Amino acid sequence: MDSPSDTVLVVDDDPSIRFLCRVNLELDGWTVREAGTLAEAREALADGRVDVTLLDVHVGVSSGLDFLEELRRDHPGLPVALLTGSVGTQAVSDVTADAVLAKPFKLDELSDTVRHLASRPTHSAG
Repeated sequence: MDSPSDTVLVVDDDPSIRFLCRVNLELDGWTVREAGTLAEAREALADGRVDVTLLDVHVGVSSGLDFLEELRRDHPGLPVALLTGSVGTQAVSDVTADAVLAKPFKLDELSDTVRHLASRPTHSAG
C-alpha cells in the first residue's frame, strides 16, 4: 500500500483531539507531530519539515487565528486546516485557512482534508 511521507502538525490544547488525529492519521501512513501550545507548535515548525497543519481556533488562552496570521507570514504556502466548534462565526469566516473541520469531525473528513491539502501544489510567495 502506498503511504504518504508528509508530516502533519496537530496543534490543539485538548490531548484527546491530538490523540484522535495522531492515531487515525498514522494509520493512514502520515507522520504526525503534536503541539498542545503555540510555543510547542513554533518549536515543531522550527525543528523540521511540516507539510500540513491542523490548528485549533482556541489553543488554551491563545488564539489560533492570530497564530494563523503568523503562519501565513512566516511559512507561506503551508496548508492549514482549522479545527473549530465555531463554524459560521464571523471570526472563522474571515480567515484565510485552506480548510475548516467542524468539531466534532468525522474521521474520513479528517483523512480526506489532510490528503487534499498535502496533494495541492505549494503556493509560491510571489
